[in-house]
Amino acid sequence: MHIHQGEENLETGHEAEKPAAALERRLGVWAAIGVVIGVTIGSGIFRNPAVIAARVPDPALMILVWVLGGAITLCGALSIAELAGALPQTGGLYAYLREGWGRPVAFLFGWAQLTLIRASALGAIATVFGAYCLRSFGVDPALHPQLSNYLAAGCIIFAAVVNVVGIRLGAAIVGLSTIAKYGALALLVLIAFAIGHAHGGSIAHFAPGSGGSVDMGLFGLALISVLWAYDGFADLSFASGEIKDPQRNLPRALIGGTLAVIAIYLLANAAYLYVIPMERFASSPLIAADTMLALVGQAGVAIVSVVVMISTFGSVNGSLVTNPRIFFAMADDRMLFKPIAWVHPRFKTPYMAIILAAALGVIFVLTRTFEQLTDTFVLAMWPFYGLGVASIYRLRRTRPDLPRPYKVVGYPVVPAIFLAGVLYLLGNALVTDTFWTSIVFAIVLAGLPVYWLFFRSKNGPA
Repeated sequence: MHIHQGEENLETGHEAEKPAAALERRLGVWAAIGVVIGVTIGSGIFRNPAVIAARVPDPALMILVWVLGGAITLCGALSIAELAGALPQTGGLYAYLREGWGRPVAFLFGWAQLTLIRASALGAIATVFGAYCLRSFGVDPALHPQLSNYLAAGCIIFAAVVNVVGIRLGAAIVGLSTIAKYGALALLVLIAFAIGHAHGGSIAHFAPGSGGSVDMGLFGLALISVLWAYDGFADLSFASGEIKDPQRNLPRALIGGTLAVIAIYLLANAAYLYVIPMERFASSPLIAADTMLALVGQAGVAIVSVVVMISTFGSVNGSLVTNPRIFFAMADDRMLFKPIAWVHPRFKTPYMAIILAAALGVIFVLTRTFEQLTDTFVLAMWPFYGLGVASIYRLRRTRPDLPRPYKVVGYPVVPAIFLAGVLYLLGNALVTDTFWTSIVFAIVLAGLPVYWLFFRSKNGPA
């Protein structure tokens, strides 16, 4: 029986060493909810609304995209919660793919994380940190893009140092930033609807058709941008090996955190649109700052810019709390080289995996634009979300005796809704942006020969 981060791995058939140091369960349910909200609310709600408005210039349909994205995400969170309760192992989705579909699919997920997913996510979030950092000092980031990128790289490096020192410190920073950004978004919503009418705010901004016609292919691309903003609902599962009472706390945190995010996202977009009409919306990439500028002047811009900096730093930090655990789990499964699974003897953190994730993020943030980073992330990540959720059907059939302290409500319809959303997303991307979508898929599939050459043996890499 394989021992996995100090807990029993349900996969049988081979022996493996226990890691020299095991990750400790230190996060309670409220800290876990904070991680879900903190990782999810990062750059998307502060940067993506302009991208979405450019792709869907009709106010009603723009809000509809956010509603659909929230519904798809909630179905995904409800489904992942069942897997998290049944398989509370470090690596989260990686473990679900391994148990549901086997080692090759699990390796492919890790390969995609290594080559595309994690670096794109860290880069995109940190890019917004750099832009709002310059804006807080009254500097237009569009005039100094390189300086903005350097600030973004510094954000990633500092967050990596924090997380190497310890998960409690990293989670505490995520928790504090979560309170700050959630509270700030709630305050922005209240101010917008309380005094927005005196500063150009109007219900007429929501009138259907007031912004122009909509191409349904662009509607699908807008959904990609929305799902980037909602992404993070499954990230907590990657740190399952460090959650207290995971069978009970993981489903609660995943569902509760996701519902809180959906609510504040819809309210924030309504507040933005109430103050900023559609004809200006698409040309406002720093939408939160521009909304506060319209409401309370330059002081509001400075305040919201600082809040967004806190938000994006917290999200980068939260991403480094959760996602390096995938590399840790893979190396412990002997599907990456063993040093990546090293746990720091003093801080008890997977420091090599954290350093690897941060280094890739710095490279990507210095070489790609925000839109390239977000679209690449979604195209590479969401097929694995789909496979992870689909494993619910397979595991219920092949392993009916697996303990399931939480079962997804609305089974089998709720997981099917999520899968339908994934299929629509990927199919639309192939039709509307065939070239780049094909490149992303090709890079992901290139992991198969790497697996067969080096990692197909359960005894370790060739």
